[in-house]
Amino acid sequence: MNKDWLEKDFYAVLGVTKDATADEIKKKYRKLARELHPDKNPGDKAAEERFKSVSEAYDVLSDDTKRKEYDEARSLFAGGGFRPGGGGFGGGGQQYNVNVEDLFGQDSGGFGDFLGGIFNRGRGGGRTPQPRRGQDLESSLTLSFDDALDGVTVPLRLSSEAPCSTCHGTGAKAGTVPRMCPTCEGSGQTSRNAGGFAFSDPCVTCRGRGLFVDDPCATCHGSGRGLSSRTVQARIPAGVRNGARIRLKGKGAPGERGGPSGDLLVDVTIAPHAVFDRKGDNVTVTVPVTFTEATLGGEISVPVPRGGSVTLKVPAGTANGRTFRVRGKGIRRKDGTNGDLLATVEVTVPQNLSTEAREALEAYAVQTGDHDPRKDLFTLAQGAAPPRASS
Repeated sequence: MNKDWLEKDFYAVLGVTKDATADEIKKKYRKLARELHPDKNPGDKAAEERFKSVSEAYDVLSDDTKRKEYDEARSLFAGGGFRPGGGGFGGGGQQYNVNVEDLFGQDSGGFGDFLGGIFNRGRGGGRTPQPRRGQDLESSLTLSFDDALDGVTVPLRLSSEAPCSTCHGTGAKAGTVPRMCPTCEGSGQTSRNAGGFAFSDPCVTCRGRGLFVDDPCATCHGSGRGLSSRTVQARIPAGVRNGARIRLKGKGAPGERGGPSGDLLVDVTIAPHAVFDRKGDNVTVTVPVTFTEATLGGEISVPVPRGGSVTLKVPAGTANGRTFRVRGKGIRRKDGTNGDLLATVEVTVPQNLSTEAREALEAYAVQTGDHDPRKDLFTLAQGAAPPRASS
């Protein structure tokens, strides 16, 4: 028996009296379980913990044998004594099985699977080892900017623990089979008495497998496990962001004894693009334009993601840094639509001028000499007046 059970008042947890009948306990449990179920309280950790406490309490109080032992142990514990032999509920460990039919009747649907995930606890004492879920695996992947736009399926080479290929997971030499562990009688756990309480530990003889191998497999030395390499096809969704972690269900290490495979966690890095960048669901690009194009206007060619280009009309008098939107050329969204391309123009200044070009610009400066783009700059700057020119 787990010491924590003695310190918990299961009657108070369910809100019933110590002499409550089985029907009263069941009725109260149904009411609380429906109110506290995680599906009705998504993200509420307090409700989830309360739900677990209620289920734990009901597991003990709904079982006549457990309830009797619990009442006796609590009575002895309150008086400073312990039951001889350090016995416990169901043979050791904080273990309980919730009867789903008591809560929702025969048609419990997927709720049974949910409870099985949270309260997958046996009663110990010679049970056959249960199927065990495989480990989650981690991998990293670098995608090009273009592949991240619309998603891509990529092969990933994985190495993980799997059933030994020589003995097929039995751990025994060819022609032999493992037998039930004589120490734990197949449970994979042994009971240890500590101060009147019984604690469960992994069996040191079989290392928790519940099976003992007389003639070990030469490859895995009796563990039944080995290293396996395989290639999986990983689908990376459209619009994945740099630094994202993607969980691929069932792509991890194989389970043991018929258990499900674990998941594959893929850390994604998006390689930078020489031209394009990302802003939300939109793709951004900086487009150089000449002073003449910005001043007089015209049509310019702009590259777009996925290849090709579009023609962009630049109005006369376009200011440096103005952004134009090209619809539907951005990131692929979950609903199948695309974001936009945001093209920002950047006026470039020529570094080398011919004599003719310089003379033309000087003539332009004379013609536009009455235009002072800074005439209001000092007026607006905290109300200060422009400085006087020195003579």
